[in-house]
Amino acid sequence: MTRSDHRTGSDRVAEIASRIPAEAYINVQGDEPVFNPEDIIRIIEAASADSTRTYIGYCDLKESEWADSKYLKLLFGIHKQLIYIGRAQVPGSHDGSFHGGHRQVCIHSYPREALESFASSDARTPIEAIEDHEMMRFLEMGLPVQVVELSADSMAVDRPSDLALVEQRLRELGEGN
Repeated sequence: MTRSDHRTGSDRVAEIASRIPAEAYINVQGDEPVFNPEDIIRIIEAASADSTRTYIGYCDLKESEWADSKYLKLLFGIHKQLIYIGRAQVPGSHDGSFHGGHRQVCIHSYPREALESFASSDARTPIEAIEDHEMMRFLEMGLPVQVVELSADSMAVDRPSDLALVEQRLRELGEGN
């Protein structure tokens, strides 16, 4: 459906956006097979309310997730605008202890204009390459991203050890057969 040379899922969505007109484009990441359908509705509602913004989902972060670089942590302002997304233990504190935080839920919504700007880059931006996450390209290019609170039901397959946990959860949900 899309070219094979894309660096990220957002690059694939940008290709689709260049061919198919829409008010907003929703991307549910394929490496997150356990996903609450209500979360998709929440992102669609946000995009419907303001289709000029890029949105990313988030939920509360557990201390064990905060300590694991697998989980992408989000920092955002009081008006829900994303400040940073990365793998480090953020927010951090002077004493180095966990005081709460937020992790990414892998669903995004984009307006066409933001995707066009995003795709204009011939390469990953510097921090995007380090963090290995395309939302940093939006931020590094000065493209605002809003966050939407979602459930903590999602489960990603980022490491081989995740597969057994996801398969077990799918069986529990009755969808793994």
